[in-house]
Amino acid sequence: MEGSGSPQPNKPNPPKRAKDAPRKPLQVMHISRRGEEAKNPQTDSGIAPPNSNENLQSNQTYSEDLKDQINKPFLQPKGPQGSSYQTREGKDAFGGVSMGDLLRNEEKSLNQEKNQFLKSSQRDYDQSFPSRSVDDFDFDEEAFLAALDENEPVGITGEVTKGSVIAIESDGVYVDIGGKAPGFMPKKECGLGVIPNLKERFPKGLEVEVLVTRDQNADGMVTISCRALALRKSWDKVKDLAQAGQVVKVKINGFNRGGVTCDLEGLRGFIPRSQLEDGENHEKLVGKTLGTSFLEVNPETRKLVLSEKRASLIARFSQLEVGQLIEGEIVAIKPYGFFIDLGGVSGLLHHSMVTNGSIRSLREVFETGEKVKSIITELDPGRGRIGLNTALLEGPPGELLIEKEKVMAEADERAKKVRNLLTKPDEKNPE
Repeated sequence: MEGSGSPQPNKPNPPKRAKDAPRKPLQVMHISRRGEEAKNPQTDSGIAPPNSNENLQSNQTYSEDLKDQINKPFLQPKGPQGSSYQTREGKDAFGGVSMGDLLRNEEKSLNQEKNQFLKSSQRDYDQSFPSRSVDDFDFDEEAFLAALDENEPVGITGEVTKGSVIAIESDGVYVDIGGKAPGFMPKKECGLGVIPNLKERFPKGLEVEVLVTRDQNADGMVTISCRALALRKSWDKVKDLAQAGQVVKVKINGFNRGGVTCDLEGLRGFIPRSQLEDGENHEKLVGKTLGTSFLEVNPETRKLVLSEKRASLIARFSQLEVGQLIEGEIVAIKPYGFFIDLGGVSGLLHHSMVTNGSIRSLREVFETGEKVKSIITELDPGRGRIGLNTALLEGPPGELLIEKEKVMAEADERAKKVRNLLTKPDEKNPE
């Protein structure tokens, strides 16, 4: 506009149109497919779309025709002059057989050939390799047993074996026992008690006898022990002593409220207070040596129980014998007899063994505290029983009731005759 500010840039002026000239409408292209839809839905190449009804019907018809062709009998082909082909036997070449029949016949033929081949192969194998028994082979029994011995593992738990020391370590000793690997003996299993110096106790090359305490591990090594073997031998020795009724000397090394402890053949033993001669002051026995006997020996539970009183009884029994005249003091009177103290052991004078006469009361014969001479007729150290008899000292039956002092005074001479009778072998059954 005139009178405006800055000038406007120059622009091309559009062509001018006459004021009265009419406007032309916009041109739009319209494509219609009605004509194509009415036409045959075939492409330019003449092939129908794959999903068209015509193709589906054509495929279904083809499948049915193919199935009929497979299942129906073959047609007899014609010869050059219009006649069918003939076999040498004068029959038709196919005989009206279907494809399914031919396939089944072919499979049957293959199975027959396969069976014939297998039978022939088995027959050829049996002829080439006839069956043989163990006796047909050259079998060496000694070589077989030797091979078993070589492969047998060395060192089974509980087995006693020997070997030589090959190495000493701070935690144990290695011993060659003839296996794939040496046996290992831990330090605490090297012996009874404390071993201050392993090298001095087990020098290299030393032959030792050990007990296998654990089977082979993955490396073929077994665990061995000298201590376990020593304990086993100790228990065996103690059992033999107990069965023989031996009296053993032990040194007291400790005490508790129930008794005292001791050491025997490397084993820990226990003596109850009731089995001590001086059980009231048992703590004063530490360091002293006592003669003891066995009350219980059990290696499985490791129980070793001893008795001083029983040892005294056994020692006293060793001084006695059947037929011996012995003197003792009556300490108790029971309805069934007298208990007589024989110096550390007690003997029983049964009422049937007092006299050959008849008595109304035992007190008619002896009183408590009276000295009595009697003959030993029974000894049982295992049960601690001693049987006594005074009736054997009598002359006429009941003499002890009338002349007791005379019988006791002549007891030594009378006992000799009785002893000869007791020790004289049976004439009817001589030994």
